[in-house]
Amino acid sequence: MAIPSQPEKIYGLLAEFDHPEEIIHAAQKAYDTGYRSMNGYTPFPVEGLSEALGQKPTRLPFLVLLGGLIGGSAAYYMLYYSSVISYPLDVGGRPLHSWPAFIPITFEMTVLGAAFATFFGMLALNGLPHPNHPLFEVPEFSLASRDRFFLCIQAKDPLFRLDETRRFLEQLTSRVHEVQP
Repeated sequence: MAIPSQPEKIYGLLAEFDHPEEIIHAAQKAYDTGYRSMNGYTPFPVEGLSEALGQKPTRLPFLVLLGGLIGGSAAYYMLYYSSVISYPLDVGGRPLHSWPAFIPITFEMTVLGAAFATFFGMLALNGLPHPNHPLFEVPEFSLASRDRFFLCIQAKDPLFRLDETRRFLEQLTSRVHEVQP
């Protein structure tokens, strides 16, 4: 009894382009065809590529706001608790809850909370640390930091079929590379 051969594992297909207009056109055409698990790699920011890839806006600003609010609230509560509840001290007849005195520390803790949220949120949203990526095994991909533009359609896309996707990308460019995991 013959055992059916396992399909070769593949990360995706990588298409190489010379100009930014070409990758925008290719990304838009791939998105219109129905591919959703894809990404673009360019040597500099290309306006309109994110929209062509169908990427949603980042959630990082919300995380920064949340981190700032938590930091500021925690600092204000800490000051209120220590000045009013835990150790009330009458200094010159001033009220125990003297909010103008709380502003500098509350502001500093707001900035600190936002900074921590930015740093750790960026790491989490980008899936970092990620010391190696399958695209690094494609020799031509090193040109992505110089003068080439790459569009990668990942194999996890429900529409991905190796032969069909290769034919689709070869309609857009003659340079299509297989990416092994």
